Amino acid sequence: MKITLKDGVVKEFEQAVSVLDIAKSISEGLARNACAGIVDGEVKDLRFVVEKDAEVSICTFGDEAGKMAFRHTTSHILAQAVKRLYPDTKFAIGPAIADGFYYDFDREKAFIPEELEAIEAEMKKIVKEDLLIERFELPRGEAIQYMEERDEPYKVELIRDLPEDAIISFYKQGDFTDLCAGPHLMSTKYIKAIKLTSVAGAYWRGSEKNKMLSRIYGTSYPKASELEAYLTMMEEAKKRDHRKLGKELKLFAMLDEGPGFPFFLPKGMVIKNTLLEYWREIHKEAGYVEVSTPIILNKQLWERSGHWDHYKDNMYTTIIDDMDFCVKPMNCPGGMLVYKQDMHSYRDLPLRVGEIGLVHRHEKSGALHGLMRVRCFNQDDAHIFMTEEQIKDEISGVIRLIDGVYKLFGFKYHIELSTRPEDSMGSDEAWEIATNGLRDALDENKIQYVVNEGDGAFYGPKIDFHLEDSIGRTWQCGTIQLDMQMPERFELEYTAADGSKKRPVMIHRVAFGSIERFIGILIEHFAGQFPTWLAPVQAKVLPISEKFADYAKQVADAMDKEGIRVEVDYRAEKIGYKIREARNERVPYIIVVGEKDLEANKVSLRSRKNGEEGQVDLADVIVALKKEIADRSMD
Repeated sequence: MKITLKDGVVKEFEQAVSVLDIAKSISEGLARNACAGIVDGEVKDLRFVVEKDAEVSICTFGDEAGKMAFRHTTSHILAQAVKRLYPDTKFAIGPAIADGFYYDFDREKAFIPEELEAIEAEMKKIVKEDLLIERFELPRGEAIQYMEERDEPYKVELIRDLPEDAIISFYKQGDFTDLCAGPHLMSTKYIKAIKLTSVAGAYWRGSEKNKMLSRIYGTSYPKASELEAYLTMMEEAKKRDHRKLGKELKLFAMLDEGPGFPFFLPKGMVIKNTLLEYWREIHKEAGYVEVSTPIILNKQLWERSGHWDHYKDNMYTTIIDDMDFCVKPMNCPGGMLVYKQDMHSYRDLPLRVGEIGLVHRHEKSGALHGLMRVRCFNQDDAHIFMTEEQIKDEISGVIRLIDGVYKLFGFKYHIELSTRPEDSMGSDEAWEIATNGLRDALDENKIQYVVNEGDGAFYGPKIDFHLEDSIGRTWQCGTIQLDMQMPERFELEYTAADGSKKRPVMIHRVAFGSIERFIGILIEHFAGQFPTWLAPVQAKVLPISEKFADYAKQVADAMDKEGIRVEVDYRAEKIGYKIREARNERVPYIIVVGEKDLEANKVSLRSRKNGEEGQVDLADVIVALKKEIADRSMD
């Protein structure tokens, strides 16, 4: 039997062999750190037996599949600890998630944060017990009976919902057994560092119609030092939380009158408009024109575009003049109608059309999260109509534009190429042309990327940009989607050089993505300390006393006249207090004016970058600030 490893090395075995034994054949160190394996593209337990020629990768905690197996095992340890401490608790689901795991429990009294310490202590006991984790399967009827005997109604419901031909597997560790597809580690002993982080409510299966359960979140690592680093990062993340800073800095509000619908306050609106000014500037330079399409369009349009079949559960609908209408969740169908307003020649292509479109998407209340997950947002969409021959160059141009945006803000990023999903529309040939177009553009630009199989849009493959912020978290923002389906559905045409009618190819793309979400990311990335060009208030003038209020106004008026966003703090407070307040507001420049400044016709300057800079000429301050703003300096 031939086993091909990730590096292309082929190992031969005389008989069937487990994934763990394959790891041991490579090195004992790898076997000790192994968490799971990937066999012919499927994630498997280390205990899985390979019986024929296969491609096998061994996954450690450093690999995503290994991390998920490690943390899925931890979620079972959590459930076992809860069962020991609170035997009447019923169990729902407990998956691994990004950065950790959770488990949903049905308990007469909801869990509270004060109980986490005892549960965590019990989990650590289970780890020390070094319980062997064993997998077994049962036929459907026996599996249902098994869980009914243990009075686990949620597990019974899950089994009943499985396909008739599904393999129903369980994992046992000591006195605890759970319904689970796996994979899991070989023993509880490998979970060296555990931390339960929070408790929340969660509806069973995410539906408000179902019972509210208690969800316990946690995380785990192979080493205590890794857990400590993660917890330090989370503490920093709390300080940077855009919801907290957004309220403190008076940028935006989320109100009970409109859950998921953000209110931008004056200072937040300054940031939003400044970003859009920048967006319009770079798009004009790149040859885009701008349009605006309606928020509400009739249902037939969304049926024609394919969104109704693929996205209707996330769409808001209404009736106007006895006709069904939909509030747009995307801008692209409107973009199709814009293209159809004129006849187009091959000489007009590529046609680059941008839109700052307000879209609405129905998100479940439990998924809402500040500006990061909302029910309405502005999307910096653009649609590029082109010939097949222009695909590679246009995609390369979009990549350069998005790269420039992210570099301006100091973001590192990685790229994923997402391929055809199961619910796609269109022919195999069209998908192959589109996917190859994206891949060729990435390869020609020598851009490293990973392939995310099956995660494309229903109408085309896409390139996704994942930003890394200042504390190492990643966010998916920019995307480039190549679409040959919608031009077909809307019968878009252009006149070719030989006079024939042809279909254009279309790119959907965003740079910021959701403007609201991008602002949330920026708040956390900069911890509210925006670079001067983006700061809502770029300078604050502080008179030492009321006697210098007129001079403070003169200073502010001179700065305002030069386009600098400036405020004056006229309050009858001590200067030390006013300076602290200005710092808390993250103002880049603080200008203090008093007796000596008035006499010398100067100002006393404090900057975020250099601290106290002493007495300087106001004209010099204005010149320096104007340059910093014009250069969009990130210092």
